[in-house]
Amino acid sequence: MTLKVYLSGEIHTDWREQITQGATGLDVVFSGPVTDHAASDDCGVAILGAEDNKFWHDRKGAQINAIRTRKGIAEADVVVVRFGEQYKQWNAAFDAGYAAALGKSLIILHGAEHAHALKEVDAAALAVATEPRQVVEILRYVLSGSLPA
Repeated sequence: MTLKVYLSGEIHTDWREQITQGATGLDVVFSGPVTDHAASDDCGVAILGAEDNKFWHDRKGAQINAIRTRKGIAEADVVVVRFGEQYKQWNAAFDAGYAAALGKSLIILHGAEHAHALKEVDAAALAVATEPRQVVEILRYVLSGSLPA
């Protein structure tokens, strides 16, 4: 059984690499958003033309990014959403809600400092992890039934 896993959320740490490297040898295909922050922010104006108003600048980029995000979440078997410590990730919360609305298996990843703020998001998830290693172990268990050594 191949699992399609969409990795959503913060882009400022190496959590995606930790998961993809930890899952080496598992039958998993990963996808995710564009993680180049500047490219993600500026794709709309780079492709469709400059905007004087920052609102429209951001909106063009958000809409183009949404094409990739919607497709990735819709095609995923499992959606992992990471909330980092440094920024409020409203887009990550939106992705979690979108995945939940589609009935996707949802794994939330965050530290203890966000437990209260994300209680509703956590309640929609099938698992809440605090470390990328735990996400890998969940994927391993789902695919093989093997518990961590």
